Amino acid sequence: MSNYAGRYAELYDLFYADKPYAEETRFVHQCIQEFGHHPTREILELACGTGRHALELEKFGYQITATDGSPDMLQVASDRAAKNGSKIVFVASDMRNLQLPSKQYDAAICLFDSIGYLKTDDAVRNVLAEIWNYLRLGGLFIFEFWHAPAMLNQYSPVRVRRWKNSDCEIVRISETALDRNKRLANVDYTVYELKKDGTYSSFRETHTNRYFSVDEMKRFVSGAKFEPVRFFAGFNEQEQITDDTWHVLAVARKMSGP
Repeated sequence: MSNYAGRYAELYDLFYADKPYAEETRFVHQCIQEFGHHPTREILELACGTGRHALELEKFGYQITATDGSPDMLQVASDRAAKNGSKIVFVASDMRNLQLPSKQYDAAICLFDSIGYLKTDDAVRNVLAEIWNYLRLGGLFIFEFWHAPAMLNQYSPVRVRRWKNSDCEIVRISETALDRNKRLANVDYTVYELKKDGTYSSFRETHTNRYFSVDEMKRFVSGAKFEPVRFFAGFNEQEQITDDTWHVLAVARKMSGP
């Protein structure tokens, strides 16, 4: 889906060290408990990254099958899971071409705006159809997406962030350009590792993500035989979704076929 390879995968958890994975996962668990029509045991995660959400979700007693298209990210996830005695099953599989045993799960999740890597209408429809096939009737699909109004009006063309570890300073420069017709954000990342001895190394990655309006996503969900259950302003039950909302968390439920 995108690179997420090599050194970028190794540094990923540093880049997102301040992300509140535990709080987000608790909100997902609450949604499962509130909106699920049957007990939920087995959960399929798409684009699991380094497994931080999966490990937090496992603490609630769920059995997790976590997939990702990047072998390097999955290696980081598997190493962390092994250190924590986790029983999560990690599978190298791109969400656009899921290669999983034929079975149905109680729920599926796709967080951190990863559904935005589906760049075309057909790609979104195809993946939703695949998820529908892997869910039990009444099963929930909980996913997060970039919200179009905030992206269109408030994105930053250039952002610079810095981190320090024991032997160097890491600088990441993000340069974003929008394709407004296709609703895509093209983000070029340049990462510098500045060593204490005065030497440095650098590498680049380019990610392209789609952003959606709530109405647009509701149409996709309904067209794929899901019931749109709730849309939240991020992982927050109290806030209303506005044009300033960057991330929307959607809860959809599998309906029967026509």
